[in-house]
Amino acid sequence: MQSSAVGRYGFTPFAGSNGGRNSVPVKASGVSVHHHPRRRRPENVDGEFFVDHTCIDCDACRWMAPQSFTRVGEQSAVFNQPSCGEERLKALQALLSCPTASIHTEKPPHDILEVQKTFPLPIDEQRIPGVYHCGYHSKKSFGAASYLIVHPDGNILVDSPSYKETLAKRIEMLGGARYMFLTHKDDVADHDRWAKRLNCERILHSEEVQSGTSAVEMQLQGEGPWSLGSDFELIFTPGHTEGCMCLLYKPLKVLFSGDHFANSRDNELTIFENYNWYSVPKQIESVRKLLDYEFEWILPGHGRRAKFRDTQEKDSAVKALLTIKEKGLLQLA
Repeated sequence: MQSSAVGRYGFTPFAGSNGGRNSVPVKASGVSVHHHPRRRRPENVDGEFFVDHTCIDCDACRWMAPQSFTRVGEQSAVFNQPSCGEERLKALQALLSCPTASIHTEKPPHDILEVQKTFPLPIDEQRIPGVYHCGYHSKKSFGAASYLIVHPDGNILVDSPSYKETLAKRIEMLGGARYMFLTHKDDVADHDRWAKRLNCERILHSEEVQSGTSAVEMQLQGEGPWSLGSDFELIFTPGHTEGCMCLLYKPLKVLFSGDHFANSRDNELTIFENYNWYSVPKQIESVRKLLDYEFEWILPGHGRRAKFRDTQEKDSAVKALLTIKEKGLLQLA
């Protein structure tokens, strides 16, 4: 993979066909994984928290606890030890969410059980009440974020976190889940265990079905759109993969975008064309399609969240992305 792409998008995919995210992890940069991979990286500052050499550069800790974690040498590192209770809480939440358990403390944290009880994490209780980040990212989906939507007609789990019984109990306390919406085949992770535990119906486009998802209850066909009640619309957005979809929570104007597009660390919308497993032109076409929809939040699987003042600002950001990417396609033609 191109190093420039790694630096831009903040993650390095697993080796293998079709993205290969369920195969073999990339060797950590500059260190043999056979020689103390769990040792503290020298790029960490001194202190309690540290990142080891098994970090896969998924970027999760850096947006969950930006006061403590940064990117150094194509992996994460602690650049600033937590200096207050809020910073410590966020660092421990990132520790629990790390897909490869690459974040550590010098001694077992005395408050870790209390931190476990904070999941799932409310994203913005004032602006988008009932929308949660599940945490506990799975290495099977290369650390993709998953979400829980609490809704009176039945809760929706968006993509799959790593299965943890402690998280399952917390989700049950919020009403469980009626549906599990899977944006695409890369981020299904422990979908089967969650479906069994929560007794929820899974939703996946038929183009994304593989042997591990053949038992998915609702396999959508065609180009939609489809509705879940009056508040949710499922939007067909092929490109990253053949049948990937986005979920629009219409009343709160939140788009759950999977790996279709996201914010970059430079706070600009982007697509991961270097990690496209189907068609970049199709993906760009699907991005343009989203100009027809009203949303002010983007909650992605990989990449950073985006929050806009209004739909007009969202449209401007989408158009700016399209201008750049369509120009790139013309140059390649």
